Amino acid sequence: MKITKSLIVAFFIFPFNVMGTIPAAMIWFENDVFIFSWFSIVFGFILIALGGIGIYKTVALFTSYGDGTPAPYDPPKNFVVKGLYRYVRNPMMIGVFSVLFGEAILFRSYLIFGWGLFFVAANLIYVPLLEEPELTGRFGDSYLKYKDNVPRWIPMKDPWNH
Repeated sequence: MKITKSLIVAFFIFPFNVMGTIPAAMIWFENDVFIFSWFSIVFGFILIALGGIGIYKTVALFTSYGDGTPAPYDPPKNFVVKGLYRYVRNPMMIGVFSVLFGEAILFRSYLIFGWGLFFVAANLIYVPLLEEPELTGRFGDSYLKYKDNVPRWIPMKDPWNH
């Protein structure tokens, strides 16, 4: 993955805050004593790890093939239909959801769980109303064909071969 100043800034603006700063503040203000169980530790770490790997792989595709970052101010210049994007249109967001719910389970935090639900709901609105029209405008027929063949949120069993 090509590490650029733009990518570093994008990391600290979005995922660092969404998956780090905000959940950490919630844990701080929850004033609860965490009683960890094997389930919460194992299942929480599995979700966090899977989400983190997915996020890393998708960001790597944006920087290496897309010639950009996930940030709106430096979006990919090339349309990326590789890796996880052949199975589902929003693998990066699915990774973020996985990390948030993994944190909620690990720390047994209702606040982080609520934040995760809010974040999912916001993306269920944002993606079809704002992001997809913008991608259609940028990539035209290529994106429309992709959109017709690859689901938005639930991964397909077999990769799409375009």
